[in-house]
Amino acid sequence: MAPPSAPASDADRAPARARDEAGADAHPAAGGDARAALAWTHSARFLTTASRLNQLPVTELPEIAFVGRSNAGKSTAINTLAQQRRLAFASKTPGRTQHINLFALGPKDAPDALFADLPGYGYAAVERAAKLRWQQVMADYLEVRRSLAGVVLLVDARLGLTDLDRRLLAFIAPRVCTGQVKLLVLLTKADKLSHREADAALRATADALGAFATDASDVGVALFSALKHTGVGDVACTLRGWVRPPSAAAAA
Repeated sequence: MAPPSAPASDADRAPARARDEAGADAHPAAGGDARAALAWTHSARFLTTASRLNQLPVTELPEIAFVGRSNAGKSTAINTLAQQRRLAFASKTPGRTQHINLFALGPKDAPDALFADLPGYGYAAVERAAKLRWQQVMADYLEVRRSLAGVVLLVDARLGLTDLDRRLLAFIAPRVCTGQVKLLVLLTKADKLSHREADAALRATADALGAFATDASDVGVALFSALKHTGVGDVACTLRGWVRPPSAAAAA
């Protein structure tokens, strides 16, 4: 991992580069306007599911993986971005996602990216052997999946980064710090926070992400609320910008 970041006032090493000023809706949308980006995320459709890494298709398409604690709202965030109610299965019982589920985006005859819904972690009621198996599958995917282009880490804004979240960040640090994999931390359930609490959550997370800020890395943090649709358009723009050069996105 890179050394800890400089203080937040240092513009050259601003944590999360920095997108922490006032939440997702405050920074310029990357990769085109929100309408085009949301049309792109709306095109998401189920492709395949796999319980082991070798069951996933070999592909040159960039993959964006969604990962987080089992109760952080991961499936809900995917469904909100895709504007579909049940694209990703959002259960009332955390820990139900036991496979890697892939969703294709872009034209049906020529998809240009994939979303990967990874198993959640940290849910105590899941049987230990199953939990360890899912964790190993997820670790293998994050470490060696060649087509992985970006990771979206879902974190409950009320809790902030937990020890498990920090362990996951440390695990993917080698690929993030070199710029091989982009990183966006979504602070979910932001509607539960006051403006002051939301600002504090953003800055605390940005400070923690300072360890990943290098000349090569692309690291961000944003507030997100499925209920109030906070940050949805800007997050869609960011993810679209990850897989489409600005010129290509503008022409689409």
